Amino acid sequence: MPSSNPVREALTRGEFCYMVELVASRLTREAKLFQAASDLSRVPGVVAASVTSYAGGSMGHDPIRVGTAVRARGMTPNIHVTCVGRDRADLQHALEDLNALGIENVFAISGDYPAGRDTADPVLYALDSVQLIEMISELRAAGMSFFTSCAVSPFKYTEADCAYQYLKLEKKINAGADYAITQLGFDSRKFRELKRYMDERGLKTPIFGNVYVLPVKAAEKFSKAEPPGCWVSPELLERVRQEAKANDKGMAARLERAARMVAVLRGLGYAGAYIGGDHNADRVRWIIKRSEAIAPHWQEFEEEISYSPKGGFFFFEAPPHPPKPMGFVPKTLDALAKLFPVKHEQTPLRRFLTQTMRWIDKRPALAHTLEKLELSIKKPMFGCKACGNCVLGEMEYVCPMTCPKSMRNGPCGGTYNGMCEVIPDQPCIWVKVYETAQAGNRIDELRTYIPPRNRALQGTSSFINLFLERDNRPGNAQPLIDIKPAPQPAAEAEKDLVKK
Repeated sequence: MPSSNPVREALTRGEFCYMVELVASRLTREAKLFQAASDLSRVPGVVAASVTSYAGGSMGHDPIRVGTAVRARGMTPNIHVTCVGRDRADLQHALEDLNALGIENVFAISGDYPAGRDTADPVLYALDSVQLIEMISELRAAGMSFFTSCAVSPFKYTEADCAYQYLKLEKKINAGADYAITQLGFDSRKFRELKRYMDERGLKTPIFGNVYVLPVKAAEKFSKAEPPGCWVSPELLERVRQEAKANDKGMAARLERAARMVAVLRGLGYAGAYIGGDHNADRVRWIIKRSEAIAPHWQEFEEEISYSPKGGFFFFEAPPHPPKPMGFVPKTLDALAKLFPVKHEQTPLRRFLTQTMRWIDKRPALAHTLEKLELSIKKPMFGCKACGNCVLGEMEYVCPMTCPKSMRNGPCGGTYNGMCEVIPDQPCIWVKVYETAQAGNRIDELRTYIPPRNRALQGTSSFINLFLERDNRPGNAQPLIDIKPAPQPAAEAEKDLVKK
């Protein structure tokens, strides 16, 4: 373990602290980021600079290179590690590089869908954020040192979106996340809601609240839910526009708002503030000092910074909507699963089917015919893409491959009012998962971790893979990492040969 990690140390002590986001986009010169890091290293309370990767779905500077330079200038980096366009080997290699460099802090996220990418040719997300955190935990168990943060967005205003963010957060914590960072939002009621959810579930994981120093251009962009996961209400947008008419273009007003948000977070019991939108050290220092000065009056600012849509869903303020009736297909499949329990139980029927599938598997033509028959049924019913690792039973009969990001453990943070981040006029598939689980009274089962698919099984029969234990599914998951023994020095290898 590295000798010092200010993030870990501050959170262990229970000391309210600050992290400042450095957006490593191509539009920002690296020299500017490095100077900002150097200046921030002298601001008391700032424990890390969080270096983005693929922010907003656009390519940027290499976050590992930037993070290494940031550290050389006296600031501890927190490196965003995203799943965009990377397979497991790529992600493991990146994490091994970080470990070799002695960089401990990683922010494990699925990542925004690449801007301008044709949705008919989706980017392959080999892992989602939960699976990435599981990979990092396996690397830690193998001796590498990481301190892992994850994302959560309480700023969701439909029941399925909101509830699933919290369910997925629990998955991330169970997978090994050390602390959480909220996505961007301006709603104290939602900040309070998330903290209450954590407390009532007995979750002690520290949380950083996102505090964004909001100028007009960013507010206008966020008001359109761009980039995904960010949102500004029409009321706040209008207020920011009015503030911008001042001689200072609204700078004083937005710094004051940021300081008040920090004070609210401190009062609610958050572990720290994640400051974005401005990495100027003098302004960050002002926000911190001002927030400390007004901290005793934090409750006065809660209502002021509560921008939410009218009629928006709040987890503890309204009863859940009555469950929708379960559809014919899930109801029928539920009944068949109860009559013929073969997936998880070693019944005589299961043993018979295993023998049958083993016999078919030895005959390639038959195995291929079975796969085509399976696809002919499942594709029109579920949108099946023949991944060979079927988890329809764990996902309420919704195929994860119909998600443009192939998420298997819950929605990404980019959903907006139940609609998909990538295809905005298409409902997010996880809304249907949630509604079917609610109808079947099995919301708790949505906390089940679903491992990444075995990609080598693409185009093969999931029935054969299931009964011959080849697929990756809950209860039958392979390790995500491949740790090879270090090569022996030549002298040691020679001694072993002599012994033999």
